[in-house]
Amino acid sequence: MHRLRLLISTSHDPWFNLAVEECIFRQMSPEQQVLFLWRNDDTVVIGRAQNPWKECNTRRMERDDIKLARRSSGGGAVFHDLGNSCFTFMAGKPGYDKQISTGIVLAGLRRLGIEAHASGRNDLLMVTPDGERKISGSAYRETHDRGFHHGTVLLSANLSRLADYLNPDPKKLAAKGITSVRSRVANVCEQHPAVDHAALVNALSEAFFAHYGAAVIPEFISPDEWPDLPGFADTFARQSSWEWNFGHAPSFSHQLDERFAWGGVELHMEVEKGEIQAARIFTDSLDPAPLEALAQALAGVRYQAEALSAAVAAHASQWPQAAKELAELQAWFERALR
Repeated sequence: MHRLRLLISTSHDPWFNLAVEECIFRQMSPEQQVLFLWRNDDTVVIGRAQNPWKECNTRRMERDDIKLARRSSGGGAVFHDLGNSCFTFMAGKPGYDKQISTGIVLAGLRRLGIEAHASGRNDLLMVTPDGERKISGSAYRETHDRGFHHGTVLLSANLSRLADYLNPDPKKLAAKGITSVRSRVANVCEQHPAVDHAALVNALSEAFFAHYGAAVIPEFISPDEWPDLPGFADTFARQSSWEWNFGHAPSFSHQLDERFAWGGVELHMEVEKGEIQAARIFTDSLDPAPLEALAQALAGVRYQAEALSAAVAAHASQWPQAAKELAELQAWFERALR
C-alpha cells in the first residue's frame, strides 16, 4: 500500500462525488494521505447543520433543476457549476493538518502563476483591481483518528447565479441552524484566463506530490462504472435522499397567511427533521371546522409541497361541502412551499 493516493472523478453528480468522498474517508488507512479532485454541475451544497429552506431559494432551484446536496462537514451554502473545482485532502492523525493542505493548494495555484493567500475565515483571497476577492472556501471534518479538508476554487463560475439560488424566498421562518456568511468573490479566470479545471487538477496533483516527495498514478472514478468501494450503494442512496438533503434540517417554525374570497387563513407549522410535528390554523371563515380538522391531519406530513397537497386532497374527500375552499387551499400550499 502506497502512503499517497490521488483520485480524480469524471462525474459531475454531487451525490455521486460526495458518496465517493464519504466512502474513501471511512475506509482509508490512517497511514495514507489522499487527494480527491472533482466537480459538480448546477448544485447548491449546504453544510451539515444548515436549513435548506432558510439558506436557498428552493422554489427557483426546483424550477431550474438545481440539485441540493448536504455535505457531512460544517460551513455555509455554496453554488457549484462546472466553473468551480473541488478538492478534498484526507489524512490520518496525527498527520492530518489543514495548514498543510492549505499550503498545498496555495503552492498549486502558484504553479499556475496565481498569487493567493489564506484569510482568517478558511478562505483563499486573490488580489484584483477591485481589491482582494475570495476565490476559494473550505470546510473540515474530523473523527478520532482522521480528518479531511475540502474546498472549492472559483475558476470560471457563473457568479450571477449565486444570487439566484443562495438568496432564499422571504418565507416567515423562525429557523435554527448555521447561517451562511456571504463574501465578495471573483473568478480566477478574470486575472488568469488560461487556467481551467484540467490545469488546476495537474497543478494541485504536482504540488501534492512535491510536498510529500513521492508520486502515484491517479485513480479515475467514472459515473459509467459503479466505484468498487464497500458500502457505496448505500452511501449514495443516503446522499441522494430527500431525508438527508432536506429532512436533516434543524427544527424550525413556518407561518403562512393568505386571504381568500371566503375568509383569511393563517397556518402555523412546527417542523422537525423535515416533517410537520404540529400545525394550527386560524381563520375567519364562516365554517372553520374543515380547516381545524385539516390542521390535525397535517401532523406527520412531510414539509414538501407535493406531500401537503396530497394531504389536503385526501382531507377534502372527507369534507365534500368544503371542496371549493380546500381546493383553493391546496393550490396555495403548492405555491407557497416551493
